[in-house]
Order: sequence, then structure tokens, then C-alpha cells
Amino acid sequence: MIPVPAIRQQFIDAGMSAWADLLPAQVETALSADSHGDLGRWRHLLAQLPQVQTDNLNLQADTVRVGLPDEVEEHVRRPIYQTLRALQPWRKGPYEIFGIHIDTEWRSDWKWQRLQHHIQPLKERKVLDVGCGNGYHAWRMAGEGAELVVGIDPSLLFVIQFNAVRHFMAQPPNVHFLPVGIEAVPGNLEAFDTVFSMGILYHRRSPMDHLFDLKDCLRPGGELVLETLVVDGDQNTVLLPRGRYAKMRNVWFIPSSAALKLWLQRCGFQDVRVVDVTPTTTDEQRATDWMAFESLPDFLHPHDSRLTVEGYPAPVRAVVIARK
Repeated sequence: MIPVPAIRQQFIDAGMSAWADLLPAQVETALSADSHGDLGRWRHLLAQLPQVQTDNLNLQADTVRVGLPDEVEEHVRRPIYQTLRALQPWRKGPYEIFGIHIDTEWRSDWKWQRLQHHIQPLKERKVLDVGCGNGYHAWRMAGEGAELVVGIDPSLLFVIQFNAVRHFMAQPPNVHFLPVGIEAVPGNLEAFDTVFSMGILYHRRSPMDHLFDLKDCLRPGGELVLETLVVDGDQNTVLLPRGRYAKMRNVWFIPSSAALKLWLQRCGFQDVRVVDVTPTTTDEQRATDWMAFESLPDFLHPHDSRLTVEGYPAPVRAVVIARK
């Protein structure tokens, strides 16, 4: 499921021997039998996918497309559909697999549209996607010509979904998913041209440490692309929820855009720019047939959509770009 020897060699070739040495044990631990109760079932589902592959990929369109509808017969498409459905919930996307449209909870393409014209072109760059979800944005990065994309996320369902999409690619691009968090990346690696951290900072109990960890991953002159929740206010404004925020348990610090810019500057980043601030709407994040659990409409105050159910400001997200 994860081609560790091949990834190790690429890491060595890219000057990441320190991570290459740790990689086999990291992956083995993450995929151990007791790491998640559903892992065995998910791996079984992955093994049941029909052995069909295609060269028809579109990683530049809003919907990541693998294959065309007329490439497979209905008796093949049906088990593909059933297996993909069994791997719910699908949160990041959208995808289309041989004509099967996966309508994910998030319109992740909207986030990509908001940042893609502000970042350095990804062609021939080495990219790290921290908290990559099921890999939607990693595929989009490859579609922009990245030389190497490494996505990291400890969620094992996400690694299964990533491999389900990759399974049908006859010649997959150089994109890899490692089921680890950023704490698994060796310090002072300084190997990636671009590092993305999207939707992660507010989950970190120590946001400054997270920013330093991201900085450690970048080569000198490399670019950080950071997307996170923000609130209105000046450089001194930070929201620390007393309990849950929008029904999420693990939300810690939500700064204003001005405070976030100051944090990055204090961590030594240069040319810090806030390039987008956009409220999250119920068109961008919502329950679908492929993610049938609660979503943003359930997280907002029933009588005032400007507030969460807890009474905090409703979700607004900023994209900030900075240079090491």
C-alpha cells in the first residue's frame, strides 16, 4: 500500500536521508494491526477493487478525474462504486472515477482557486502537504507540475482513500501519502521548496511550535502556504474557545489575520502576505450523499448564521503566504 523502499530512495536523492532512515519504522508503526480497529476492513475493501487502470487523468480540473465513463463496463463500474461508497465519509474533493462522481463534504477546489494564483508556480518543486486529508490537494499540486509531492496525515481512512484513487492510475504522478503527523518529520530538514499547512494550525495546542516545524521543513528561500481559521481584530486578538468551537473539540487558538501575520514574522518568516480572507459557507462545506454526517449547517447557530452554535464568530478562513 505504501512503497517504502521507493520513497526512501527518493528521500535520499532529495537530501532527506535523515527522514529516509526513520521512514520504515514510522510506516510500520502507523499500519500496525492495532493502530485502528477498522484498518483490516478498509484494507480488505481496497484489495477488492477491480484491477483496471487508465492513462486518462485530469489533475488540473476542479474535479480530480481518473478515467472516463466509457473505459469500463457496468459490471466493473458497479463494484468500484460499491467499494468507494463503503470508504465513507469522503471529506475532501471532489473526485470522478470512471464517471462515478464523489460529492465530498468540502468543495476543496474552492480553496485551491483562492490560493493558486498567489503562490510560486509548483512546476519542478518539491512539495510537502501537511495534514493532506485524502490527498485531493496533493493531486492538484502534481497537476501543476510539482516534481515530488509528499502528503502527511495520521488518519488511516485518508490513506486508504488516497490509495483507492491511486489504484486506477496506470502511471501515477510522483505523489506519496505517509500516515504520520509533522512530528515525524526530522528537525532542520530544509528540503522542500513549498510547504502547505491548510486547516491544521487551529488544531495545534502550540501554534508557534507548529510554525517553527513548518519552517524547518523548508529550504532557505522556500515558500509557506498557510490556511487557517481567523477572527476579526488587531495584532493582539486571539480567540481561545472555552470548550468546543463549531462542535469541534480540538480547536485551540484562532488569531486575527493581523496576529497571524505577526506570529509568522516572530518565527522568522519574511514577505508575509495575507492573500485571502473568506467566510466558509454552507455551499462550500455541507453534508452530501458521500458524507452523511453533521456538517457546517449543523455547526452554526440556528437563528444567526454569523455565529457558531456555541456563540463564537462563524468560521472565516485566511490564506497567508510567507518565505523562509
